[in-house]
Amino acid sequence: MGKKVLLIEDEPNIIEAVSFILSRDGWEVKTHSNGHDAIMAVRERAPDLIILDVMLPGKSGFDILHEIRADEDHAETPVLMLTARGQLKDREMAERAGASRYMTKPFSNAEVLDAVRSLVPQ
Repeated sequence: MGKKVLLIEDEPNIIEAVSFILSRDGWEVKTHSNGHDAIMAVRERAPDLIILDVMLPGKSGFDILHEIRADEDHAETPVLMLTARGQLKDREMAERAGASRYMTKPFSNAEVLDAVRSLVPQ
């Protein structure tokens, strides 16, 4: 069985595209679409990798990332941040919060696969 990815994203088109790309590559993809209980989804699903949107309803991706890094069971889980915001200050904020990698939208299928494969070798 493939490695598990939890995609925390609220845009249906992004959810569909990323799920398709990763499933086709052998990943088991679970999704969650709001921020307020995202940490519960992480705890329940125990993914090998988290793909996290920055702007979510209920709580920002940066706040969720802080919660993940503070959770001793999931603190080391790689997190790929996805965002439409590509300014340097956003990248720096993600780095300080503990993002493993940062990718801006729009992105190519190849970019997503390369990022995921580099964060969790199969």
